[in-house]
Amino acid sequence: MMRLASYNIQFGRGKDGRFDLDRIVAELGDADLIALQEVETHVARSGMVHQPEEIAARLPGLHWVYGPGIDLDASTPGKPGRRRQFGNMVLSRWPILSSINHTLPKIALHGIFHLQRTLVECVIDTPGRALRFCSVHLDHVSTDTRMAQVGYMTKVMLRGHERGASAGGPVADDTWFDAPMPPQPMTAIVMGDMNFTPDSAEYTAVLGDVSEWHGRTTRAHGLADAWTLAGHDEDAGDTIPREGRAARRIDHCFVTTDLADRVESMTIGDDAVGSDHQPIFVTLKA
Repeated sequence: MMRLASYNIQFGRGKDGRFDLDRIVAELGDADLIALQEVETHVARSGMVHQPEEIAARLPGLHWVYGPGIDLDASTPGKPGRRRQFGNMVLSRWPILSSINHTLPKIALHGIFHLQRTLVECVIDTPGRALRFCSVHLDHVSTDTRMAQVGYMTKVMLRGHERGASAGGPVADDTWFDAPMPPQPMTAIVMGDMNFTPDSAEYTAVLGDVSEWHGRTTRAHGLADAWTLAGHDEDAGDTIPREGRAARRIDHCFVTTDLADRVESMTIGDDAVGSDHQPIFVTLKA
């Protein structure tokens, strides 16, 4: 059994306005693979701490990588080179053999606060076989931008194995390449805050259109929604509840279809209060 979790932690600020990374970690439970979004470093509002390091310290024994989308100078006379960052994080019970921080397409908007988004792609040495596990945060403003990001994300998920490992071929310097390069497997999982609902064009672009007779037309060699694989209706669930607003499931877990039969369950952490989002949890059979 493999337990997955994803949580947009809103830089640690909960529904009560309080910053509390201990609460965030407690709400994640005992997951094997974790995808986090909106993790920041050296920002006054969250106490000028390096949140990835603080979160990792609370989860001893887990491997981790961090991929910022925003990366700005935060130097002071006593601390040159300090960076103010905002992005995604992956934590894993097993070694992270390699990682790539993908910069997603972005269209500058006039007069609207807009953020650079990223996808952190990791190769995880899970028992039995390696797989790719990704944490992503898509644009919250513009459908134009988000559709381009969906196209990029889908290509990474379905064709990322074609790129191969970070390096390949014979090299003379065995002091740096002192072990074989890790694999770049086809099997992949992406989790995160995607900022689109199942009735959107973005969801259809990822998973296929809807047939009058057969429902969602998931590609045989495509991506599938763990939520529906676990037996839920597409339009059920709410991962960013707001009083007086209809339910919106915008945090997702998509898997390559070779994993479809392994999805045992998916739930939303409805009781969590550590962020404006709710965490999502997926269990895969061994």
